[in-house]
Parts: sequence; C-alpha cells; structure tokens
Amino acid sequence: MFVAVEMVDTVRIPPWNFQRQFNEAIAEELNKKLANKVVYQVGLCICLYDITKLEDSYIFPGDGASHTKVHFRYVVFHPFLDEILVGKIKYCSQEGVHVSLGFFDDIVIPPESLQQPAKFDEAEQVWVWEYETDEGAHDLYMDQGEDIRFRVTDEVFLDTSPTGPSAAATNSPAAPGAEEGGQKKEAPYTLLGTISEPGLGLLSWWNS
Repeated sequence: MFVAVEMVDTVRIPPWNFQRQFNEAIAEELNKKLANKVVYQVGLCICLYDITKLEDSYIFPGDGASHTKVHFRYVVFHPFLDEILVGKIKYCSQEGVHVSLGFFDDIVIPPESLQQPAKFDEAEQVWVWEYETDEGAHDLYMDQGEDIRFRVTDEVFLDTSPTGPSAAATNSPAAPGAEEGGQKKEAPYTLLGTISEPGLGLLSWWNS
C-alpha cells in the first residue's frame, strides 16, 4: 500500500531559514511542496522518508535564496493491483460504492464489481445485495460508514496540470458563475475496486 519512491528535485531555501539545520530546512520545504499531493503516475505523497544525496548549493543573481539539487525518498500511497484493502463506505451513487481510507477518498467500486444481483435503492441512496438463501432473497444494504473489504482492480491517473483556455470557452463565453458551477472537479488519482468474490464486501456480512 505504501512505497518509498526515489525522487530528485531542486529545493529553494529562503535566507531567513539559513540559521536552521540545513537538512531540516530541506525536509520542511519538500514536505510543504509534496505532502498530500498526487504525483502523476506515482501516487499520493505522504511524507519524506529520507534524504540520500545533497548536491552543491547555488545562489543566483537577484535571489538571496539557496538552490540545492536534492536526491531523496518519499513515502507514497500507491497500492498494487489485486491488493486487498479495508475502508469505509463514504456514500453510494449510480456510479457505484464510494469508499474512503480516511486519508484517501477517491475509491470507487462500480456496479458490475458488486456482489450480484445488486440494485440501487433510489430512496435510500444505497446499493443493495439481493442475497439468495433457501428461504428466499434477503436485501443486504451497503450503508454509509460500514467497513468494507475490497480488491484493487485498476487505477486511473488524470493529468490536472493547468492548461490554457479551450476554444469552446473562448468562442462562447459562459454566464457569470456558470464555469465554476458547471464543471465537475476531476480526481487526479482514482482507485477502482471489486467485492464480487468470496470473503470480500462488508465486514459485518462475514462477522455475523
């Protein structure tokens, strides 16, 4: 689930931090820049693990800060495919069951990856497993806040780097406030999971 990824970056230390221990100042700047950020095709950055190499520092004309090329390892959340994880149901929608690990919320179990037969209860806004027994079908609800065990089946990275205005936006200006309200913010890193296997699903199902 967590891996130490080797990275290289140039770190700028402002003059007012020169009195601090150099490694502490470097670590603080790296964590300010990377912690809780998604790096494309790498994962969600958690915290600095260690610094492996510091190259020479430079001060450029017109800038009193030092600039140092740093080689380091960073702890990253990046589960491998087929890894089994346990989270909590955040909410349900037509797109599937949305799961949170507490520090990471962009996990979706699509409808086709639920135990079958499954249906979406519009009134309760929950997915329901129609569990077949000798006595007939029983509805097992996937309620918000329930612990759920799932297997990671895929990951989706989305490049959310800033881009220039699109041609459509240039040619047809939107009404005030429409651009913000009409655009759905895309998650830069999403995990897809499944519970359509024995032993997966709500922990309460298997513990009862």
